[in-house]
Amino acid sequence: MTFTPAPPRRTTYREVLADQRFRLLFVTRTVTITADSLRILTLSVLIFATTGSPLMGALTFGIGFLPQLAGSMLLGSLADRVRPRRLIAAGYLLEFAAAVAMALAHLPVAFILLLVAVVAFLTPVFQGASNRLVADTLTGDAYVLGRSLSSMSSSGAQLLGLAGGGIAVTFLGSRHALLLSAAAYLVASVAVRLRLPDLPAPDKGSGSGSLVRHSWSGNRALFANRRVRKLLLAQWLPSAFAASAESLVVPFAGRRGFPDGTAGFLLACLPVGMLVGNLVVGRFVLPATRERLVAVLVAVIGLPLAGFAFGPPWPVCAVLLLVTGTGFAYSLGLQRSFLDALPEASRGQAFGLLSSGMMTVQGVGPAVFGAAAEVVSVGAAISLAGIASLGMAGYLARESRGARLSPAEAAGTG
Repeated sequence: MTFTPAPPRRTTYREVLADQRFRLLFVTRTVTITADSLRILTLSVLIFATTGSPLMGALTFGIGFLPQLAGSMLLGSLADRVRPRRLIAAGYLLEFAAAVAMALAHLPVAFILLLVAVVAFLTPVFQGASNRLVADTLTGDAYVLGRSLSSMSSSGAQLLGLAGGGIAVTFLGSRHALLLSAAAYLVASVAVRLRLPDLPAPDKGSGSGSLVRHSWSGNRALFANRRVRKLLLAQWLPSAFAASAESLVVPFAGRRGFPDGTAGFLLACLPVGMLVGNLVVGRFVLPATRERLVAVLVAVIGLPLAGFAFGPPWPVCAVLLLVTGTGFAYSLGLQRSFLDALPEASRGQAFGLLSSGMMTVQGVGPAVFGAAAEVVSVGAAISLAGIASLGMAGYLARESRGARLSPAEAAGTG
């Protein structure tokens, strides 16, 4: 992978958080990610209690991810055509209304899943507008550190939402727990509406054609740009391989006869490693060094997972997953290059495509490697995910060996 020169100065987290606009977007997004995790857990409990079907409970998790890619492909350009304050506040308000309806209306399970899918379909538009606004607010290394903070807070918020969801369901019941998530969405929407400046839309959408056609052609243009395409895949695939391995931790622990509760502990090791890796690489590593370490950190994701083929005891598994999590800091070395590669007029759409594509591959990957676990052992399937990540690391190392872009690649062709 080829990169433009990195800024020599390292920004601090304190400087990033000093920006009032970023701080508002950061806090509201953290609150809503916590609400997302609480809602997903609560809905899974509610639907399983209603239907008694493990498949329906599992489908509740997946239904919030897969429609995002369709929303990005068909409506993604909306993130660049509507005032960001209106779009972001409306997105949180929609999630509030959906959570209230699911909590109070006693909808059939099919309607609940449909409602979750509709919200997921629109999510890339709202996220794209928010991420574009962050990119317009922070520059240089501050943008990379802002993404690092978002990644760390996302991991912590997911853990908090899952833990809080379990407590809320126990003491309040599923429907009242859903109201807690609804309250969080409402707070975020009101905060954005009152505190975020009413900035103009980056693109008034004066181009010919419908919104769907404009979105579709915009995504085709992004994929046609060789540099953007490579940077998208570089961010999607290692995460997909790690998610595939993570999805097999529970059956691995069961097949190995680990003590009760071990699987939950092992699953928690990955986000803890992510927090540590992002903090260390973001805070103490120079920008240029981060970008040189991309392939190495992707290898750090894959190498520990390959060790699962040997069936290690659970304490060793915990260490392996912790180390794997630290490798997710590789994405910090790609953030600035990805931003620089994006056309100014379609940044919001590109960020929506990035997040929706990430959700999609993290949904497809577990299905692929889960099928492999039916043929080989679970440990071997986890190891295959690690080997795939090592292959991606080799590809990135080869791509980064050339220090300069060719004229064709700089133009987005070739």
